[in-house]
Amino acid sequence: MRMKGDFIEFLFKSNVLIFGDFVAKSGRETPYMINTGNFRTSKQLAILGEYYADCIENQVDKSVNVLFGPAYKGIPLAVAASTALYNKYKRDISVTFNRKEKKDHGEGGQIIGHMPQSNDCIAIIEDVITAGTAVRESLELLGTIAEVKITDLIVSVDRLERGRKNKTTIEELNDDYGIQTTAIVTIEDILFYLHNREIDGKIAIDGPMKNKIEDYLSLYGVN
Repeated sequence: MRMKGDFIEFLFKSNVLIFGDFVAKSGRETPYMINTGNFRTSKQLAILGEYYADCIENQVDKSVNVLFGPAYKGIPLAVAASTALYNKYKRDISVTFNRKEKKDHGEGGQIIGHMPQSNDCIAIIEDVITAGTAVRESLELLGTIAEVKITDLIVSVDRLERGRKNKTTIEELNDDYGIQTTAIVTIEDILFYLHNREIDGKIAIDGPMKNKIEDYLSLYGVN
């Protein structure tokens, strides 16, 4: 739990893991958010990239040769992860990401960086998985470009939430597309590690917040 604890503290100290009252992209009202848009320094991105790189190196099949970062938050994540993969493990891996809208001038198109080729083995790099909407959109986009194989999804945090049916989103993505999802930490890891733990003079998850998170999981998790 030490490595996971370090990552959880890193998220919290970087103001990426925040607690309060929010509405997720899925429309669910949630007591916590993971906002990787709050990473703002080169040091933070370098550290984040190493966590992703460690996860990819140790838990993802070596056949993966492309990292895809969905616009917009996935873009710096994929770049940071690929840079760390090279610096730490000497793996020179291709990087690709998309525009939200197709470009109708210059070189045109919707893809930047490596243009996916048939037989590429791709891992999607995301910040968090909730309902899986962004991942499904990425799969549809990549499938229109080439006959690629999308094998993995790597995220900072698995929220352990129900997808479209009474399964976790991760289970549904695996069932529907054969995608293996790897999370650096889960919300249960966060809850266990931060409950009543003081960090920089502040209790991140006190009793009432713990109850709110548990109530949320009871409502949107898998029974």
